[in-house]
Amino acid sequence: MYTPPPFAEDDPEVVAAMIARARLGALVTHGPQGLSATHLPFLYDREAGRLLAHLARPNPHPALAGDGEAMVIFSGPEAYVSPGWYPSKADTGRQVPTWNYEAVHVYGRLEWFQDRDRLRDLLDRLTAAHEAGRSAPWALSDAPEYVERLLGGIVGVELSITRIEAKRKLSQNKPERDRAGVADGLAASEDPRDRTVAALMRPEKA
Repeated sequence: MYTPPPFAEDDPEVVAAMIARARLGALVTHGPQGLSATHLPFLYDREAGRLLAHLARPNPHPALAGDGEAMVIFSGPEAYVSPGWYPSKADTGRQVPTWNYEAVHVYGRLEWFQDRDRLRDLLDRLTAAHEAGRSAPWALSDAPEYVERLLGGIVGVELSITRIEAKRKLSQNKPERDRAGVADGLAASEDPRDRTVAALMRPEKA
């Protein structure tokens, strides 16, 4: 991923938050038959340096993945940036449209697994993470027999992380007044995706 210095992010806390905001990741592999991709909700185990997910057993991805390096792409909040939001446009006119966004590329080696205890633990942790904050969170223990039957229909995947590339393109390369102009423009948008990017650009007001 092309990441000029102003947009590079290497703070582990910030990267973890970026992955959490993206939620869904695209697992990309290259095997004998070419590229394969599957979109999955991943659990990021930062302490262990791994990503965990599961997919349906009929999914052919495990057989197509090959033995090489794999990548998971997390695409975070994104928004179109109009040149009209830059105050400096009135001075020079030298502004063009661009796009602000967050993205994380996670690289590593894959392991596919079918061990029921590992699968159950993964489902338990993944569910707990996404049910957190709900007034009546659902848990695997709410449907133990049904979950037990479903375990036979999924395959687990673990990516042992070798490197992470994270990019936050939020107008950091612009003068402060232009950056503020972009944030104001996005904040006034009717599109909630634009407003999310505006909040990321000025976290003190989020």
